[in-house]
Amino acid sequence: MNPPNVPRPYAILLMGPTASGKTAAALELADRYPIELISVDSALVYRDMDIGTAKPDRATLARYPHALVDIISPEDSYSAARFVADAEAAMTDIHQRGKMPLLVGGTMLYFKALLQGLADLPQADKATRAAIEAEAAAHGWPALHAELAAHDPQTAARLAPNDAQRIQRALEIFHLTGQTMSALLAQGSMARTEKNYLSLALLPSDRSVLHQRIAGRFGQMLADGLEDELAGLRKKYRLTPELPSMRCVGYRQAWEAAEGLIPHKELCDRGIFATRQLAKRQITWLSNTFDCEQFDCLSPTLNSTLKTHLAPLFK
Repeated sequence: MNPPNVPRPYAILLMGPTASGKTAAALELADRYPIELISVDSALVYRDMDIGTAKPDRATLARYPHALVDIISPEDSYSAARFVADAEAAMTDIHQRGKMPLLVGGTMLYFKALLQGLADLPQADKATRAAIEAEAAAHGWPALHAELAAHDPQTAARLAPNDAQRIQRALEIFHLTGQTMSALLAQGSMARTEKNYLSLALLPSDRSVLHQRIAGRFGQMLADGLEDELAGLRKKYRLTPELPSMRCVGYRQAWEAAEGLIPHKELCDRGIFATRQLAKRQITWLSNTFDCEQFDCLSPTLNSTLKTHLAPLFK
């Protein structure tokens, strides 16, 4: 029975940047407590994308099932709205089995949608997107990033100048509604969940050490056959570089190397750099957007600390 002075959460959220040890921590918690896992990762949803997503292997997934892993084809898209619906259904199922849901991952937009609600954003419009793409072809995505900054500096500030997919979406929203994405997202954030979540953040005390982890992990992905995996995906599915699955860090760089768009010798360095940029954005989200209890992901006692911290919830 949970102690009266410790409110029992509806679910535990375990957030952190890439290479912070989230999965290992979640598995140890699932070994110790009556917990079931839900993935919060926009790349792990794709079937057959295993190496470049650092997906747990089949034996691990068999022992520790993760909801929302391997649920769609790389040809398809997945949205924050669908994540919220899928995650809420999974949490309901877990509670019906008498367990505690633990949502683990690094896709901060999904956590934000779950905690703060979804904005009422317009559907994609092919004509508007085509016009934006034509402008980008003529002037380049950095020029469109500058245009976005003039209308919506808050959104532009969190996007890289070459982040074509997100720049396009933000400009599309502005052209369709006359309102900025940041303003619409703020409206959505007013519809906060009434559920009680316990939010835990794994953050590095020394970013240089996290960067070393990232470099080692990306190098291992290449050694494990990331390029061969991509080649197999391209044979099995009808893929284009514009698909969200192929814009995932690692796959994008491997695609560019395969097509000769970047020198093959630069693949590793570019993949490491892109992953470091991803981690930087994730840390910014965690630091500025969420009210979390923070833990040093580099601590040698991280997992034991987390187990001790959560023990009162399961008494």
